[in-house]
This record gives sequence, C-alpha cells and structure tokens, in this order.
Amino acid sequence: MINLHWIILLPIIFGTVVKLIPLKAAKKLMILFQAVLLVLVFVIFIEVRKNGTILENIGGWPDTISITLRADLLASTMALLTCLLFFAMVTFVQKKQYADHLFFFLFLSLESLIIGIFISNDLFNIFVLIEAATLIITILIMYKKTNLSIYDGMMYFLINVVAMSFFLMGLGMLYKKIGVLDFYALETALSQVKDPDSMILPYAFMITAVSLKAALMPLFSWLPKAHGTPSAPSEVSAILSGLYVKTGVYLFIRLQLAFSPLIDTSELFMVLGFITAIVGFVLAFAQTDIKLLLAYSTVSQIGLIMVGINMGSPQAYWGGLYHIMNHAVFKSTLFLTAGMIITEYKTRNLDEIKGVFNHMPAVGMATVISILGIVGAPLFNGSISKYLISEGSSGSWIEYGLIFINLGTIIVFIKYGQLLFGESGKKETANSDILEKAVVLGLSMLCFFGGIFGSELISILFEVNFPVEILSHGVKLLLFVGSLFLGLVIYYGLFKKKNYLAVLNAIELGFNEICLSITLFFAFMVIYLKITL
Repeated sequence: MINLHWIILLPIIFGTVVKLIPLKAAKKLMILFQAVLLVLVFVIFIEVRKNGTILENIGGWPDTISITLRADLLASTMALLTCLLFFAMVTFVQKKQYADHLFFFLFLSLESLIIGIFISNDLFNIFVLIEAATLIITILIMYKKTNLSIYDGMMYFLINVVAMSFFLMGLGMLYKKIGVLDFYALETALSQVKDPDSMILPYAFMITAVSLKAALMPLFSWLPKAHGTPSAPSEVSAILSGLYVKTGVYLFIRLQLAFSPLIDTSELFMVLGFITAIVGFVLAFAQTDIKLLLAYSTVSQIGLIMVGINMGSPQAYWGGLYHIMNHAVFKSTLFLTAGMIITEYKTRNLDEIKGVFNHMPAVGMATVISILGIVGAPLFNGSISKYLISEGSSGSWIEYGLIFINLGTIIVFIKYGQLLFGESGKKETANSDILEKAVVLGLSMLCFFGGIFGSELISILFEVNFPVEILSHGVKLLLFVGSLFLGLVIYYGLFKKKNYLAVLNAIELGFNEICLSITLFFAFMVIYLKITL
C-alpha cells in the first residue's frame, strides 16, 4: 500500500529537483511526473473503495497528538480531482514564457498543499497548510508583476490572513476546552459536551473563516479580485476557481460533521447558499470583463453547492458533492479558454470579442461544451448534479428557488456566449498551441462524459446509487428548454442593448470594508447560535 504522506511530499520534492534540470527537459518531465502521481492517487482511491478509510499516523505518537492523515472516499476523490486538474494545467502551460523553474516549483508546491488539506485529519495541520497555500497563491497571482496583479495579490493575502486569524482563535479556544483537534477524536469529544453554549465562540470563529474561504455571502468580495485579476496566469485562475475554493467547502463539510452532535446550522447555510447563488449571478451578469464574469459565476455556483449539501436530503447532498467535481471541470475549462481568447484578441472586454467559433474552432467547441455543462443542459455533467439537488427539494419552495438560480446562470452564459459568434475581424484561423487545444478539449469532453455516465460516476466516486428516472428526467428536460427560452427573451428583450446592472460594478469593497464584513458575520453567527441553541 502507498503511504499517504508521499502523495503530499512528492510534488514539492520533484519541483525542487527539477530546478537542477534544463527548463525544456524539466517541462517534459513535469507531464510524466503528474501522470505518475495521478496513477498513485488513483491506486489509493481504489484501495479506499475496497478496504475502507485509510489512516496513517506519522511519528508513532497517539492519534490525538501526532499528525494523522485520513483518506476516505471524499478525501481520496478530492485528491484524485486535484491531480487530474494539475496534470491538465502542467500540460497546458508547456509553451508559456513565464513558466520557468520557479513557477513550476510554486505550482507543484500548491498541489502538495491542496492534497494535504484534503487528506489531513487534524484541524491545526489544515490551518498550517492553508496559510502556506495562501502565501504561494499570493505569489502566483502577482507572478507577472503588474501593478494591478500586485494590488490584487496583496489584498488576497491580507484578507485571508485576517480570516485565518479568526480560525486560529477558534482552534485555540476549542483545544483549551476539548483537548483534541483530530477530527475523529473531536466528534467523540463534542458528543460528550453537556453545555452547547460553551462551543458557540470556537464554532463561530472557525465557521467565519471557513465561510470566507468558501466565498459565501457576504464574504465573497475577495474572490473576483484573486480569480479574475487581469495578468494572473490563466491556469492559476483555473486552479483557484475550479479547485482551491472547494477547500473551503470541504472544510465546511468536515466541521459541520464534527460539530453536528451540538450545533446544527444547516438551515442557515442553506439560506446563505441561496443568497450567495443569486447575488453571484446578478454580479456576473453585470460584468463585461470575461474573467470577472467567470469569477462571479463561481460565487453563484458555490452558493448552489451549499444549498445542496445543507438541504438535509441524501440526493441533494450527493448532488452537491458531484457538483463540486463538475464545477471544477467546466470552470477550469472556461478559465483556460478565456485566457486563450484574451491572448488572441488582446482584450478582456466581452463586447469587443466576436467570432471565436470561426477564428478559434477548438476553443469555441470547448467553450460551448463547458457552457452546456454549467447551465445544466441535458446530457452534460451539470444536468446530473442539478437534477439530484432539485430532486432532493421536490415539492418544496426550494425547488422553485433552484429553477430561478439556474435561469440566472443561463442568462449569464447567454451573454458570455456572444463572443462565440459574429465576425471576428481576423482573416485566418488562430494558430493556437496543440497542447493547449488538447487540454481544453479533453477537459470539456469530461463535461459530456460526466453527464452521459453521471449515475455510474457517482456510484464509483461515492458508493451511492441514485438512478435517474426517465419520466422525471423528461420533465427536467422540458424545464431546461423553457428556462432557456425565457432566458433568451429576458436577455434580448431587456438587457441586450443596455446593461442596467452595470452600476453594480462601481460597488467595490476595500480592505477595511471586508474586515468589517468578517467581524459582522462573526457577530451574527454568535447571536444566531445564542438564540437557536
């Protein structure tokens, strides 16, 4: 059996060693290494499926003292997703001029830290890994050293330092009261606590930080700056928006499970998820910058995921988890294709980009398939996860809210999809790099296969079976067609000629305002818990 700690250490070790190798050869070795790492993590995933959760105690100390790694189905699936996306990104970046030894060292170090966050079983270890990842992400955002990217990178760094200070405060209080930070031991210890009020402050401190990491309303304003900054490499934006923001959702799930014997805030976070989803697509629609539109769309999709995992329905919960995977694939593809479009057209303005389908056929095809995935079109991956979330809410008001959220997503991507059509103003087909085209087409095809084989994939990844009923799926198909028609009417009837929401672009929170929102969110959580417990 493969030791879990090796899949964390190997990327950092390899990123250090290849600095001794000429860059051209190092780039080729990066692809080979990522393929090998993907296989290793897949072997661990298969081992978990066969024999159950793998625990690795490092140092030989008792579980509650030593560093403990845990690979259950969710953790191993997230690690597998991480390796798959990094394999795609390392292949994509082969011909980029900025991709030097330092870039690859930072990029592979980030991969190690993300895998570590997913398979660590100790809250303090997760805190350390997140802090290290914050520093590396800040450098990657600022890597091209433009004034705006440096500003956005520093904003990201400072905001996350403030948030994780809340997390550390909660950890300290929790450890003082309980004496353990290991997830398994924590669940046992919390189930024996007689006074739930004693856990209000530790929980409120930690959940505030986790809510910011997951980009929940009203703590999401940092995300567009980090994910959509103009000069950040597109593969960095893809990893941040497609994968890294999910570490916040993942930690939210783990915390909620640990505190479930004492504290249940699922209803509150379901409502916050709804609000986040709606605000996200409204702000996405207001954008003309294609990367900012995609970044705000991520906020909306995170809100949808939070609705699913907090609804209390098994179908909705697993649908939410499957949407984490789906969003990682189609949003990574959209950010990569957006980067290729920006490079070719020398602009980020949606109104100035036309004819992508004719000028860049491979990019256009990958973009279309990814859009079909994110709007939940039948036969594509988003349709399966959204179907399950919707089925979990069947017969309640939540079902109608989900229809409204998806309608908003459809309108946003009707607007975004305009760049595919029209006259590009360019005479010949763009000469894009073959590896870049292969990566975006490969990822986009996963959106298709994730829809065709959605039920089978959910069974493989999570060992749960939710067959899609033909009659019910037919109703969802009609609903999607109706939503698409209504979206076209709303966009072309109301917003095509004038974007009435453009005024929202003037709303921008500075560092002080974001810190205030963090404090207010914490205060709200304390009051809510005092009233409801």
